[in-house]
Amino acid sequence: MTSPLTTSAARPAPGSHPVPAPLRRLAAQLAVGARMLSLDGHDDFNQGQISARMPGSATFSIKNALCGFDEATPDRVVAASIDPADPVDPLAPPELPLHQAIYRARPDVNGIVHSHAPHTLVFGATDLALHPVSHEGAYFQNRLGLFTATSNTVLDQSTGEAIADSLADGNGVLLRNHGGVVVGRSVRHAAVFAQVLERACRLQLLAEQSGQPYTWSSDKDVQLKRDYVYADLSVRSYWDYAVRRVARHSPEVRDWPV
Repeated sequence: MTSPLTTSAARPAPGSHPVPAPLRRLAAQLAVGARMLSLDGHDDFNQGQISARMPGSATFSIKNALCGFDEATPDRVVAASIDPADPVDPLAPPELPLHQAIYRARPDVNGIVHSHAPHTLVFGATDLALHPVSHEGAYFQNRLGLFTATSNTVLDQSTGEAIADSLADGNGVLLRNHGGVVVGRSVRHAAVFAQVLERACRLQLLAEQSGQPYTWSSDKDVQLKRDYVYADLSVRSYWDYAVRRVARHSPEVRDWPV
């Protein structure tokens, strides 16, 4: 049951106007995306966030601070502004500055995942370059930044902005000893590619652990994989599969407008 203290970007406050259908759908997609991340091993108590905005918007929606990825529902989503001077919902996560800074720096980004997925975290603790050992590695090769200034919780705008600088125009950034951040043109893309990054890191770490020389895809194959395996239509099919998978574990999501 949703806590009575929970405010939501997906439902109106008493006396306010009804929440538009696109924002209700966005909140549902955030909740399903969070549950996808949980099934893929991104849980760390109630830590980690997933957020999304409508294209061009100065506001966004984000999973609240009190629930874990596995507990997310459309009612456990709060609204936030990209402007740090604006009022902050009391249930907004403490790492809100990370999301605000990236949305300000990247108008093309409409979805963000920050998690402490184990293989992504361990990979970021090394100086390894991510190679296209797998299809997943092909997506992130030369598109993955590394932030090393601090491993602490991102509580201020200057740290968020430094992470956005490390992200640059890429698709993700490893936070040394802290986890990873993945961005996408939609919340669907961000959720899918957060899973892609975790698998890419896991497979390369396995290759490293073998103690044997290993190979990876050619530049030509990398481009072909990006054009086919990670085309928008393919990403949509991965999202649809993940929604079905979540629904098998949590039947209530079948009633959410994703």
